[in-house]
Amino acid sequence: MTQRLLPSLLAGLALAVLSAGNAQAQAPAYPSKTIRLLVGSPPGAPSDITARLFAERLSQRLGQSVVVENRPGAGTSLAAGVVAAAEPDGYTLGVSPDTVVTVNPLVYPKLTFDARKDLMNLSVLANFTQMLVCHPGTGVKTAAELVARANANRMIYASGGAGVPGHLAAEMFLREAGVGMEHIAYRGPAPATTAVLAGEVSCGFLATPTVLPHVKTGRLVALAVSSAEPSALAPQVPTLAEALHKPTLDISFKLLLQAPKGLPAAVASALEQAAGAIMTTPDVQTRLQALDLRGVGSTRQVAEAQVQADTARWAPVVKRLNLTLD
Repeated sequence: MTQRLLPSLLAGLALAVLSAGNAQAQAPAYPSKTIRLLVGSPPGAPSDITARLFAERLSQRLGQSVVVENRPGAGTSLAAGVVAAAEPDGYTLGVSPDTVVTVNPLVYPKLTFDARKDLMNLSVLANFTQMLVCHPGTGVKTAAELVARANANRMIYASGGAGVPGHLAAEMFLREAGVGMEHIAYRGPAPATTAVLAGEVSCGFLATPTVLPHVKTGRLVALAVSSAEPSALAPQVPTLAEALHKPTLDISFKLLLQAPKGLPAAVASALEQAAGAIMTTPDVQTRLQALDLRGVGSTRQVAEAQVQADTARWAPVVKRLNLTLD
């Protein structure tokens, strides 16, 4: 009985192995269709421009179309949620600020996904910073003068929204300086900038490209940039690390290339390598500098480590603010 069954079992096993091999051979190489790239900001925003530049170069590198889709809302979590819920096959990716992972899970209790568990951070595409500016009428010309003024007087600062990088950078600055200021969250950087220009608020933490034209005309005074390195657009403006005499202070943010958790290792590796090659090319670096961004193209290991470190950094700030958003 056993002798009669053995040839049949061996034949069946051989057929199964052959079928698996054929299926693997017939599987289309990645990518075999259009890739979607979700962005949580409106068209024209620095993160959108970065995503479109990356999409253009990724399409050239992979020989397949890469289409950018804008899904603004919920502090960029709306777009990230679409990515998190997608099939982990490499055809739905996202470009998000790191706050979608480091901060949003703490302040948006109604999110339908867990950014820390449902998303892979494939690469840090770029770093970006915020600029501290004041209305000339305040008479403040340095960050040290602002700290002294805030200690003695009621002052109000503007940001482009609660929980956005400008808000977070301001609160970290205030904590490091040991002073307090009132905060008004506007619906985006444009109205926040208008409020500072009009003197409705004393100062603001806002994206450099948004406020720099007004700094150049003298309508705003630039006090500092939040990153550890000077801005390529305004190298004469000191960093907060210099202004506060804290050499290790770095309040910069990151744009992440993300994918659904569970992405095949080969696909993840291909995208990680593509990000590294694309974001470090001289022409891409030059185009990003015009947006006050620094191309990085890190490895996945570096991206995950930085996200983990920034999550630990922002948690006490968010807790102190008792910030909860719908």
